[in-house]
Amino acid sequence: MSLDADVIIVGGGPAGLTTALYLAACAPELVDRVLILERGTYPRDKPCAGGIGGRADRVLARIGVRVDVPSAHVRGVAVSVRGGRVIRREPSGLFVGRVVERAIFDSRLAEIALARGARIAQGVRVERVEPGADHVTVHTDHGQIRARFVVGADGVGSIVRRAVPSDVRALRAQVVEVDTQPVSTDVDRDILHFDASDASLDGYVWDFPAPRERDNVCRGAYVLKIPGRKSPDAASVLDQHLQRLGLDPSRYPQKRFAERAFSSRAPLTGPRLMLVGEAAGVDPVSGEGIAQAIGYGALAGPFLAERLRSRDAHLGGWSRRLTRSALGIDLHGRAQLTRFFFGPRRAFYEQALLRVPEALDIGLRYFGGLSPDAAQTARVAASGLRLEAGALVRRVGARAASRVSGIRFQDEEIGLARARE
Repeated sequence: MSLDADVIIVGGGPAGLTTALYLAACAPELVDRVLILERGTYPRDKPCAGGIGGRADRVLARIGVRVDVPSAHVRGVAVSVRGGRVIRREPSGLFVGRVVERAIFDSRLAEIALARGARIAQGVRVERVEPGADHVTVHTDHGQIRARFVVGADGVGSIVRRAVPSDVRALRAQVVEVDTQPVSTDVDRDILHFDASDASLDGYVWDFPAPRERDNVCRGAYVLKIPGRKSPDAASVLDQHLQRLGLDPSRYPQKRFAERAFSSRAPLTGPRLMLVGEAAGVDPVSGEGIAQAIGYGALAGPFLAERLRSRDAHLGGWSRRLTRSALGIDLHGRAQLTRFFFGPRRAFYEQALLRVPEALDIGLRYFGGLSPDAAQTARVAASGLRLEAGALVRRVGARAASRVSGIRFQDEEIGLARARE
């Protein structure tokens, strides 16, 4: 049977485009057999806060790709929690990231992919995928297309993922954003501000500099939907945030979207199918997605090149390739952290951040793709161990006191009973 492509990538965002770019870098002779199906037409609207860690730009730079678009460059981060705020800047003065407008960023990345030989069909809506013994049929509103493999890079509502058998229900997040003018209490424009000071909220609100030349600020609310807990609507959370800043929520059109969290238990492959980017899952703690989407693509491209060259029809090794990578370890760690930060030990982590603000420097350097400071990491680790040991002593002491109190109460009850006799 004649196939229309060796690889069909459903979704022309950062994950899908980077997959094609890395495949082209590894196997340039195969790139014309790659077809990207994009539902919209570039530059299509894409609600997104637009924060990109510098590590994503470094991943693209490894294959000579530079996405030069209007950006608000970032040197630091501010985190507000109960009891205070920590603001940290990269001491070297280097940029650790930037904020972009996704419509423009994705469009430019698509232009680069086209220039390197990838094929992109725009305005094509995928309706379903049908895996077969030796190919996959992709049903679209423009007809059927056949390929050896299909990559699902089609986001939180992935059509491809529906064909991957799974009984795992991944966490979802509700997100709402607006663009407003700045206010006097805003942090500097080279700072990303995360406000997690509402302990009743499994999430946070943010204030990011907008990437245009104007001084607008992108503000939003990220609300993680954790089973068994009642979560507020993200729009109401954002409204309250705007009101606290002295802004009228009714003046600003809201953009609403959802995010899907990574779960190490969820399968990432099916028969001739594999998932990348948000179709596979992103960081549930912060909701960061662009850098991780690019990271997925940097792994998926070479993986597919190997399978095409060897004519190996099995994609089961994709999950193993991801979980053993730095990206997979990072995603797994963040998924585990969700249970702790948005759980009973949240207050401990908040106080730890306020007492050891250097911890934020480590995350900042990772965000930016900069080499860690070994001495600083050792200091933070030592401080963390001391705080953890102190917390453990307090927990043990509280339990012991509770037991002693219970014993005394029982003794008093026995004494009263004997007195009655």
